[in-house]
Amino acid sequence: MDGPQGGAAVVAAGFGVKGPRGWAFRGVDIDAEPGTLVAVEGPSGSGRTCLLLALTGRMRAAEGTARVAGLGLPKQMTAVRRVSALAHVPGVTDLDPALTVAEHLRERALLQRRFDGSWRALLRPRRERVARARERIDTALAGAGLDPDTLPKKARTAVRDLERVEALRLSLALALIGRPRLIGVDDTDLKLSDRERAEIWDRLRTIAAGGITVLAVCSEAPEGVLTVSTAPARTADPSTTDTEKETADALAEAGRA
Repeated sequence: MDGPQGGAAVVAAGFGVKGPRGWAFRGVDIDAEPGTLVAVEGPSGSGRTCLLLALTGRMRAAEGTARVAGLGLPKQMTAVRRVSALAHVPGVTDLDPALTVAEHLRERALLQRRFDGSWRALLRPRRERVARARERIDTALAGAGLDPDTLPKKARTAVRDLERVEALRLSLALALIGRPRLIGVDDTDLKLSDRERAEIWDRLRTIAAGGITVLAVCSEAPEGVLTVSTAPARTADPSTTDTEKETADALAEAGRA
């Protein structure tokens, strides 16, 4: 059952994804209450990103069962996609290096209004629509912990000029604009300093405390976080042939979903 704050419960048993080259992961069990921060831990190439995509409705499972916000996978993948969002997933949520922070935010807010707004909302006066979009953007930025005024050119800073941790926060903000019940975040600790890594985990804890369930891919989970490991799937079946090529193929397929 989902909590009053709108987070999505995530429950899986014997969950696995298989591609043409073998199993990406298998035998994964999860039991996360709404508003839980879940660390998806494992070495690179162990199927961490595939698990993230599968639990957000972007990749079809081959075995086991899973329910997200009460929606069954894989039968209700489309519905799961509507209540979830992805952040910082290479090949899926890549930021355009030539666009500014403000341009990314405006574009996402515009798309969100078109795809999830009612016809009545679209017919509101322009001033009201702009104010609502601004409010949604400001809330998302606060949730992600990104203050454009601290950037070199403030909101006019191009993505190519962002530090890695700032780009991650921007990707989080873009995901939060959709007000999802579940967020999947990839590569939370890749090429970050210890201080930056701690800041990101604190931010993800804050997002989860606000009611949104968070799945965060990492190499090593911090203490006190519900952890799901994809590493055992590497040895569960001698026929497993998961490679970086398999993960890249899966990401390309997810990008078309």
